[in-house]
Amino acid sequence: IRLAIDGQQLQIFGDGQQTRDFTYVDDVVEALLAAACRRESDGEVFNLGGERPYSIHEFVDILLGVVGGGSYACTPFPEDRRRIDIGSYYADFSKIKSVLDWQPAVPLTEGLRRTVEYYRRYRNHYW
Repeated sequence: IRLAIDGQQLQIFGDGQQTRDFTYVDDVVEALLAAACRRESDGEVFNLGGERPYSIHEFVDILLGVVGGGSYACTPFPEDRRRIDIGSYYADFSKIKSVLDWQPAVPLTEGLRRTVEYYRRYRNHYW
């Protein structure tokens, strides 16, 4: 996000087709509060996830749209990063949805908009 805000080129390792889910911090806080305040969560373990999986390529396209420009380049994985890359990952939040009626409320584009706005406003505190 910092690179995009600063107008620097982003690097996508590999072809960018690996997927991730993104959960906005407000949604995480809501899930934690629901779990802390409800007996149904006692002794349970829940996954949190975003609205749907996004490819890294999609994520960067959305981020650059929110920032208002920028660029990226796909580059082969350096060996040290290839060893630790998790491939595609998407959390199944169906258990917390059924037990605590939680689901993500902030879509990725809105979460990125809020995040970019925050860092633009307080950038001197972060970089």
